[in-house]
Formats: sequence, C-alpha cells, structure tokens
Amino acid sequence: MKQQIEALDAYQVIEKRKISDLNSEGYILKHKKTGAAVTLLLNDDENKVFYIGFRTPPKDSTGVAHILEHSVLCGSKNFPVKDPFIELAKGSLNTFLNAMTYPDKTVYPVASCNDKDFKNLVHVYLDAVFYPNIYQEEKIFRQEGWHYEMEDVEDELSINGVVYNEMKGAFSSPDDVVEREIMNSLYPDITYGLESGGDPDFIPELSYEDFLAFHKKYYHPSNSYIYLYGNMDAAEYLTFIDEQYLSAFDALKVNSLVGVQTPFAAPKELVKEYSVMEDDSISENTYLTYNVSMGTSLDKKLYIAMDVLDYVLCSAPGALVKQALIDKGIGRDVYSTLENGIYQPYFSVIAKNANSSQKEEFVATIHEVLKKAVSEGLDKKALVAAINYFEFRYREADFGSYPKGLMLGLEALDSWLYDEKAPFMHIEANETYRELKASIATGYFEELIQKYILDNPHKTIMEVKPVQGLTSRKDKALYDKLKAYKETLSPQEKQEIVDKTAALRAYQEEESTKEALETIPLLTREDMKKEAAGYINEVQNVDGTTVLIHDIFTNGISYLNLVFDLKDVPAGLLPYVGILKAVLMMVDTEHFSYGELFNEVNTHTGGIKTVVNTYTNADDLKKYKVTLEIRSKALYEKRDKAMELMKEIILTSRFEDTKRLYEILAEIKSRMQAVMTGAGHSVASIRALSYFSLTAAVSEQISGIPQYRLLEDLLKEFEERKAVLVQNLKDLTQYIFRPENLLVDYTAAKESYGGLETAVKNLKADLYTGKVSGESFRPDPVRKNEAFMTAGQVQYVCRAGNFIDKGLPYTGALKVLKVMMGYDYLWNQVRVKGGAYGCMCGFYRNGDGYFVSYRDPNLKKTVDVYEQAAEYIENVKLDERTVTQFIIGAVSELDTPMTPATKGIYSLGGYLTGLSMEKVQKERDELLATTIDELRGLGRYIRAFMENECLCVVGNGEKIKESEDMFMHVEQLFRNN
Repeated sequence: MKQQIEALDAYQVIEKRKISDLNSEGYILKHKKTGAAVTLLLNDDENKVFYIGFRTPPKDSTGVAHILEHSVLCGSKNFPVKDPFIELAKGSLNTFLNAMTYPDKTVYPVASCNDKDFKNLVHVYLDAVFYPNIYQEEKIFRQEGWHYEMEDVEDELSINGVVYNEMKGAFSSPDDVVEREIMNSLYPDITYGLESGGDPDFIPELSYEDFLAFHKKYYHPSNSYIYLYGNMDAAEYLTFIDEQYLSAFDALKVNSLVGVQTPFAAPKELVKEYSVMEDDSISENTYLTYNVSMGTSLDKKLYIAMDVLDYVLCSAPGALVKQALIDKGIGRDVYSTLENGIYQPYFSVIAKNANSSQKEEFVATIHEVLKKAVSEGLDKKALVAAINYFEFRYREADFGSYPKGLMLGLEALDSWLYDEKAPFMHIEANETYRELKASIATGYFEELIQKYILDNPHKTIMEVKPVQGLTSRKDKALYDKLKAYKETLSPQEKQEIVDKTAALRAYQEEESTKEALETIPLLTREDMKKEAAGYINEVQNVDGTTVLIHDIFTNGISYLNLVFDLKDVPAGLLPYVGILKAVLMMVDTEHFSYGELFNEVNTHTGGIKTVVNTYTNADDLKKYKVTLEIRSKALYEKRDKAMELMKEIILTSRFEDTKRLYEILAEIKSRMQAVMTGAGHSVASIRALSYFSLTAAVSEQISGIPQYRLLEDLLKEFEERKAVLVQNLKDLTQYIFRPENLLVDYTAAKESYGGLETAVKNLKADLYTGKVSGESFRPDPVRKNEAFMTAGQVQYVCRAGNFIDKGLPYTGALKVLKVMMGYDYLWNQVRVKGGAYGCMCGFYRNGDGYFVSYRDPNLKKTVDVYEQAAEYIENVKLDERTVTQFIIGAVSELDTPMTPATKGIYSLGGYLTGLSMEKVQKERDELLATTIDELRGLGRYIRAFMENECLCVVGNGEKIKESEDMFMHVEQLFRNN
C-alpha cells in the first residue's frame, strides 16, 4: 500500500511515518494540481472514516457558514434528489453521517464498516460540497436558512427557516449564551468575535447572493482538508477523489486564514444579558466569568497542559478556584470552560447563580488562590491524577457511539487547520504525557498560571445578567418590525411573498423523480448481515452472588460494574436515589476528603461513575428491575484497587457535612437546568411516557421533573430539611448496598480473572445486612397532559402512548417504521415544512411509542402532523427500493460498532431483561423481511399509541399560553425560588 500511495502522480507525499501511538501508518499529502491538503491514518480498524473540511471564517453573524453546511446536502449535480443526506441516512450502513459548523471551519464526515457503503458515502459527500444544487435552486437557501412567510396577503408576516429556528433554540439556553459571549469578548476583531452558527437577529440580513459567494470562495479544493482513516485501499480512494473531483479544478489562492486577535493592553470588563421569565427572580441569577486567551493551539505541550490545569483549578471536586468561590458563596455552581479547538484557545472560570455585586470579590478570590498556588506550588497528587486521567482516556480511545477515527480526525484539525504540516501534532500524545509528568516537579504548571492567567492582560471579566421578559420583548419587537415592514410593501410585493411561500410549499411537497432517487447508490438486502450481535455471557456463582463475565479483549483494561437491585427501596426514598447517585464520590469517605478521593480514583483508575438503569422483563412487560450501578475501569493490575475504592465509596461515604451537601445539590440543580433547557425534547418525551409507562414513571422520579422539583424544594427549605436528607441518604445505602441485591458484572479477557472471586467475597462480607423494611415503590401512572413554560424561543412537542396495551405485539418491522417516520414523514412535515430543527420517534419492546420535535417554532401545527401520521402510513405509496432503504437504515442503527465496554453492557442488558437471542434474532429476521404491505399495516400501531392522547410540551411561554386549552395543566419549568 505504501508504494501504491507514493506512486500516485496526482499527489505529493510530504511526510510518511509510523504513528506508533495509534498503531497506524500516517501520510501527509498535497494534491499537486489544486494544493488540497490530505492526511491518511491507515490501520486495521474496519470502521472507516472520511471527511472533507474547509476553512470558513465568517465576516458577520448571519450564519452563512452554517446555512451553507445544511444547504449543500440538499442535492447536487450527480445526485439531483432534494435531500441526499436523508436518502443516505435512511438507506446506508453508515456509522456516522453528519456535517458540523465551527467558528472557523466546516467539516463533512462519514463513516462505515462496509466497503461498498463507504465508497457511496464518499462519492455523495464530495459531489455535495463541490457541485451543490444551491446555484440552480434558490428555495434551498430559503428553506434551510430563512424566508419571509405569509400564506395570504391578510396574514401576519413571519420569518421561518431551519437554521433560523435552530439558532433561536441555541440562543434560548443561558449557558450557551454565556459561552458564546465569552469567546466573542476575547476576540472582538476577528472571526471568533462573530457567531458562525448565525444570530437570529442577523440571519435575515443574509442575501442569496452573499450565500452563493461564500460557497464559491471557500468550497474549493485549494481550501480543503481531506482525511481518510482505517482499513482500506487508500490509493484507490485517492485516485477516485482526484479523477472524479479535484482534477476538475485549477489552483486558487483562497484567503481563508483565521486572523489573530491583537492582545489586549489591559483586561476588559463587559456586561451582557440573557432572558428569564417575567416573574423569575433576578437575584442570584447572574453569571460571573473570568476569561483568558492562552497561547495558540500549535503549542503541543500547552494543548494538554491546559486540560491538566483546568482539572486542578476548577473541574475536579474540591479544585482550588472552584472550592474557594463556593466557600465564599460566589455562585451556587462554579465550573470552567476550556476551548482549545480554535487557533487562540481560551480558559474561563464561571460562577453561575451569583450576583453582580460579587464581581470584585469573584476576581479577587481567583487572584488570591492563584497567587498562593504559584508561591506554594500546586498539589502534586492532583497533577498526577489529572495527567493519569487524560492519559487513560487517550490510551483507551473509547468514544462511545462515535467512531474512533472520526474523533482523531477532528482533533487533528486543531493543529492541521493552522499548519498543514502538523495534522498529527495532538493525536500523537504519548511523548507529551511523559513530558508533562516530568514537568510536575519543575514548576511548569505554576509558570503557566503566572504567565497565562495572572500576568496576562488578554482577559475579560464579564457578567451576564438576567433580564425578565427579554424573550417576550424581543418577540414583540420582531412582531412590530415585521408588521411595520409589511405596511411598507405594495400589494404586488405582498402578493410576491404569498406566491414565494406557496412556491416553497410546493417545492417541499414535490417528490424527487424515480430517476433522481436511483442516482443515490444503494446496497441490497443481501448486503445486510443476517445474524444479530450475540451476547458474551458467562454466569458464575460466588457464594450465592451472580458474577456475570464477558470474555472480551480489552487491551489490558478491566471494566468492573457493581449492579445493585433497588427492589426493596420504599416509595418515600426512591426520589432520593437520584440524589444519592450524584452525591457518591462527591463527599468525604472514611479515608479521604472528597477532593482526595477524586484524585485517588483518577490516579489509580480510568474513572468510577454511578448510573441508574431500568430493565423491563422481556417475557412479562409488567415486571421491571431498577438498578444503581457503580462502574469502574482500570488496568488489570489496578482492578483490585478499583474494587477497594468502589467499596470505600458505597460503604463509607459521609453525608453529615450539610454544607457540602448543599453545594452538591446546588450544582446538580444548575447542571440539570442547563440540560433541561438544551434538551427539552428529552424532558417532554420522558414526561409524556410517564403518564402511562411504569418504567418511565420510575425514571421520571429519579431523573426527570419530579427530581428537579425535589432539588428546588430541598434548596429552598434546606435548613428545615437537611437532617431528613442526611438520614434518607444513610437509609438508602442500607436498603441498596446489601449482598442479596448485588450482581457483579465484569468485562475483560480471561487472563485477568485471577483474584476476582476473592475480591467479590471480600466486598460481600462488608455489605449491609441489618434488617430493613418498607413497601417498595410501585408507580401509578396517570395522564396529566402538561405544558412547561420557559424563556426559550422554541418548543419541544411530544405525543406518546402504548400499543401493546391495545393488543398489538412487538415486531422487528417497527424499527423500519422508526426510520421511515424519522426520515420521511416527520422529517418532511415537522422539519422541512414546519421549520423545526429536528424530530424523533421511538417504538419500544414494552409497547411504548412517541413522537417528539426539537427546536420547533410550532406547537398545535406539530400535534396536527402527529394526528395525521397513521393515515399517511396506511396510504403511503412505496416501492421496493424505498422499503429496502428503510431496512438498511434500521440495520445501520442496530449494528453500530461496539467498544469492548459497550459489548459488556449490551450483554448485561440481555441478561437482566431475560431477552433471549432467539427473540433478538426473530426481530432481526422480521426487520429484514419487512414488506410494503407490512409497513402500511403498521399504521394501526400509531393509531393505537395515539389513542392514549398523552401530550407534553416544553417551550416558549407565550406560545404555550396561546394553546392553553390543549393542556390539563400549565406551569413554569423552572420555578422561582
């Protein structure tokens, strides 16, 4: 392969070498004719990755780069369908398919384990970026970006568009607003001072002509970054890329360099705003931020050292700056932001739920702590723990469902975008970790604090203050502006908007021709793997305790999971399980303070975490198991140390320090509020499901709105309730951490099993055995149909129900229906026509089903779409090719490559649910055999779950009030404490 690549006439080999850290052959190439930059990482990973990226620094905040990212995937020269992206999503075996806009670049990545599929994906994406239909069809810009909307000349004038609504959602999250303002404040004169995603106030200023000009300037091979990763014939792909695309272009001098912000002569102070509801308190709702620009991303050692500093100063529990601010009552939640994916990285300390009056003390406290750290030296154990933590993550390279090659490729851009000869700088990091360990004793980290934080004038001190009703006022200002603008229009101009609205609707409803659809390459059913992924379970018994072993090669890492059944937890204590999960590892134990414990865990292991899960019995859907799981990962030789630390955490945690408990509760509430604001679809769906589903009702108690309400009440009445809280947490440990509740789950190769039985016996001997009593929690779901109002600008709309209760059995064909709904009916009706950023659905083995929208400008209109879904399915016109697409998309979701850890979790899930491989295989066979008639017949499943009439909406208060009669109850999502 090496000789083949070197022999390619179209490319110049700049560098080739073994990347030992990644067990890969690395190449840096340049396309001779155009100057396109190319990087290869070739290895034995079957999950192949390709991307093409472009440096795309915007000159304003109209979101042109973001709108273009959406729009180029709406049809191209060789693939003239209206939405190739969706055709691929519903009909390929991709393991990743998306596109991303960053502050200074746009990236188009794909991944697949199937060679034929991977070639198809590469072909379609290259055609999309170089020959998009945006030049032939202006409606693409209007649909994905923005457009005036009016269906009749007498209607109110409005603005709609997918990116426009996406960014209205993004601008609704206070935490996102703060993060954006921080970067803008530090780099006011360059691209980082702008909003590449688009500011909704400015998006309507973008013209179609400027949109096209941006593509013409930046989407050229001379400004491109092409990346290939994995087990492939790289010479074949490079030849294809050259002959089919790059060779058609001449070299072009593209001025896309990211400007450098001139360092400030002195720190700057700024004040910004974010919106809260009219009757929300503005007390203790301000964000105070301390922000510094730190070097460049081409400083290899600093790039990782900043992560280490972040850990020691702010991220770890008890970290120096974080704890000092919390001890002084400056913010209920103190956290940090480290952005090193841009040329000029920055570091921020943020105190959330603070007051403006605390700003001077906020700055003084940071300076005081840092000066002391420099003069007395940082805690060496904390530095060792931090470096070990990041090195373990680097070596493990477990990115969950994201392909390893993709994450490495994106990290490569952190250096490659600014130096075309340095794509491997940060992904080749073993030597850097060795240097950092050696630097602990030299004062290197203390020097970084002095240079980049204390003595650095390139910093901003910014407060972001709450403003009551700001969203409503902005909505009213926009309404007035559009009304006034409409009044300036002539009858002909009004009619033109009406005509354009109708034309866009007609375009959106027009189906691609059969000929156009057939240009998209498609696999066949025969290309699909017929066998379902099997479990890897070996059941052992250690003195009456089940030890479930998964014999999997893990590259020397053991994954140890202590699974405790919550069957005996009484109803009154169940909501506190969510709090216990968050408190464990965050309080003192018998041998460690909480800060020392965190460092001890990260010094010896790859991390310990707690999770709560529910498992529905596959043979009796009314039965379920709720578990609290303590999960660790560690090198084989450190496994027993991991077990020892897990035992320390579950059996000796001290809950009596009520000051610490208050800090933890305040932080949990803050983080939960941020998640609920950004992921309103998750809040709405689990809430709607809880109206009828036992497992959803349990999950809702532990992690949903009732959990958030409990946190609100505990913090509001903490002095009165703290003693009960402490006792409840103590009682919970007695109910949960008992020998009869324990299952031990272990994922590793057999060579590591030695001593496991002894470790389990030692753990069991110390678990609680005292008598406990109480009736376990059994939810009584009831339909509530609620709306939860926020200061956000968009909605999240969910309808849910159950089809098995109506006598319909689960079938694997429902996985095909999920793809069809998500990428056909809901996509077209809710996203394309409705302007929402996204829409999801699910049909589960227990019969639960739901539809939910994401960053949706509509409410009732979306519910109407849901109501018409069954009729659409029952009458849909499909051909064999389309059904095959949906089947391939469903298989793709099933066959996401699993890491060793996820294989273990998958096998554990099969064991705890009692889901046999026979059933799993039967469902796969049903999926693969789905017919046109069978798909149409699934309309009755939608009718069945819609009969429950369970509705939950999270979103804009004014929009909800307009449709108040749809709900049984309306309240604010976040109550005024």
